Amino acid sequence: MLKNIEGQTIPQVTFATRQNDEWKSVTTDEIFKGKTVVVFSLPGAFTPTCSSTHLPRYNELAGVLKQNGVDEIVCLSVNDTFVMNAWSADQEAQNITVLPDGNGEFTDGMGMLVDKSEIGFGKRSWRYSMLVKDGVIDKMFIEPDLPGDPFEVSDADTMLEYINPEQVKPQAVSLFTKPGCPFCKKAKALLAEKGLVYEEIIMGAGASLTSLKAISGRETVPQVFIGGKHIGGSDDLEKYFA
Repeated sequence: MLKNIEGQTIPQVTFATRQNDEWKSVTTDEIFKGKTVVVFSLPGAFTPTCSSTHLPRYNELAGVLKQNGVDEIVCLSVNDTFVMNAWSADQEAQNITVLPDGNGEFTDGMGMLVDKSEIGFGKRSWRYSMLVKDGVIDKMFIEPDLPGDPFEVSDADTMLEYINPEQVKPQAVSLFTKPGCPFCKKAKALLAEKGLVYEEIIMGAGASLTSLKAISGRETVPQVFIGGKHIGGSDDLEKYFA
């Protein structure tokens, strides 16, 4: 049975991480002591729900969570550091600290180590999230003990609503750009000035001219979208903010 251990101190563990092509040991004290930390733990890097929803949404809401007193957002999984680092880079999750619990010590100490041998995973973490203050678990959201991989309560939106139910969530922002475009640079600077996190779709790498015309009806970049609404180019964005 998966047990809620709110009010208890997190397990004392040393994580074997790889940073700048060198091994670095990171202790739980270094991550949690004197800080407010949001942790979300999942069955595995590169797996469908983890890659499509769980990690991306925490990365998207990181700025808002930090505005509400969160010092760090940690993603933990029973994977080695090479896998976690590669996944973080693939997801462009620059707002998330990934922790490799390769031996499952932290997860076992949390009582969240489960057997997924039937799908060839061996021992992995159950999906959950928690708010940790100075090493003490303030709140836990544990997915229901059901077959498969339920994903109902450990999401970023649920955590944000717990921390601040009145917080207005940011709108989704995307823009099409191409390298060396001065108007694209201007648009990105405007978005950054307003504190908006955006997804950049680079022409030639993430999209083609056909994609740009089909979505925006235009052939020039940048093309900015906010909350599902097509804003237009950099001058249009300037007018939108004005």
